[in-house]
Amino acid sequence: MFIINAEHADLPTILQLQYLAYQSEADLFGSRDIPPLKQTLDEVIAEFNSGIILKMIDGKNNIIGSVRAKEIDGTVYIGKLMVHPDHQHKGYGTMLLSEIEKCFPDKRYELFTSTRSIGNIRLYQKLGYKIFARKAVNDELEFVYLEKNGKDQY
Repeated sequence: MFIINAEHADLPTILQLQYLAYQSEADLFGSRDIPPLKQTLDEVIAEFNSGIILKMIDGKNNIIGSVRAKEIDGTVYIGKLMVHPDHQHKGYGTMLLSEIEKCFPDKRYELFTSTRSIGNIRLYQKLGYKIFARKAVNDELEFVYLEKNGKDQY
C-alpha cells in the first residue's frame, strides 16, 4: 500500500469508493439520505481544486482509500476519510489520517463524524483527537466535532 496525491482523473473513482464506503454509515441511520452519498462529481472537483485529496493504492494500482483536507485560517479541516469495505480494520484509515496531517505540519486539525459512528470516534480519539463540540442536525443526526493540535503529535 502506498499513499499519494490524487489526480483529477482519479476523482470519479474516488467518488465511487465514497458511495461504497459510506454505506455502513447510512446503515447506522437506516437511510441513504446522508451527504456523502449525495455528493456530486462537481463537488468533489471543487474540493480537489481548493485542498488536497490523497489516495491509497494497493499492489494492483486500485484506489482502496482516500482522505481530503483544506486549510482555512490555520485550521486544517479533514473530511471523507474512507477505506474500501474489503480493506477496513487493517490500519489503513490511521495511515491515511497520519499522511494528510503530514501535508499540513504543526497546524490545528478538525474533523467531524456522526455520534452513532462509535468506531470512528474511538479511532480519532486513539490518534489524539478530542471532542470539543456537538451539533444536532435533526432529530436523527448529531455530529461530534473533534480537534487536535498538530504540535502535540501522538
